[in-house]
Order: sequence, then C-alpha cells, then structure tokens
Amino acid sequence: QVRLAESGGGLVQPGGSLRLSCVGSELTFNRYTMKWYRQAPGKERELVATIATVGGRTTYGDSVKGRFAILRDNARNTVYLQMNGLKPEDTAVYYCNAHGPFPSWEIDYWGQGTQVTVSS
Repeated sequence: QVRLAESGGGLVQPGGSLRLSCVGSELTFNRYTMKWYRQAPGKERELVATIATVGGRTTYGDSVKGRFAILRDNARNTVYLQMNGLKPEDTAVYYCNAHGPFPSWEIDYWGQGTQVTVSS
C-alpha cells in the first residue's frame, strides 16, 4: 500500500525556518512528480511547490517564491520543503502529493499532512 509520510512541522517564530520531509513507500518514487500543498483554516488548498521526476525542474507559488525551496532525493524516496523567512500567513497544514506515474499521470497520492504554525 502506497504511503506518504510527512514530518518536520511545528511552531516557529516569524522569520524562522523549518524543513519538511515526505517519505514515500511502495511506489516507484522517481516516476512521480512531487508537490507540496498547504491549506489554512477556511481557505482552499494551495499549491506551494512542484519538483519534476528527474532533472529537478521546480516551480513555486507566488507567495513563497524566493523563500521556499523544494528538493528531492530519489535514492531515499524523499522530498523536502525548505522554508525560510516564515510569515504568519504561512501557517497551514502542509500536504505532500505524488502525481504520476510517468507517462500516464493518472494517480494522485496524499500524505496525512503536517501542521506549520508561524507565531510569536
């Protein structure tokens, strides 16, 4: 059974940093585009960052450009979200998503989410 397990969330002060991790199991990890989404209370789920299967091409939401970085380690079946310069408006539950597999792109898997709270 495919599983995506996020970790690394928590409480951080404005301006601080966190690194989220998402480990995939029971899937051919390098055939999936990996994404991070977030959802704040009362708001729609928002796409934060995307990283391609191989080659590492990345895209970011406008609200996080220049502050967040998405990386993947296919040997460890892991995708990371490095978050710097955190703001209170970054507070949300962050979800890992695997979209694939190449070339059909028919399946989406989701993690359970990890809470990030930015507050003084």
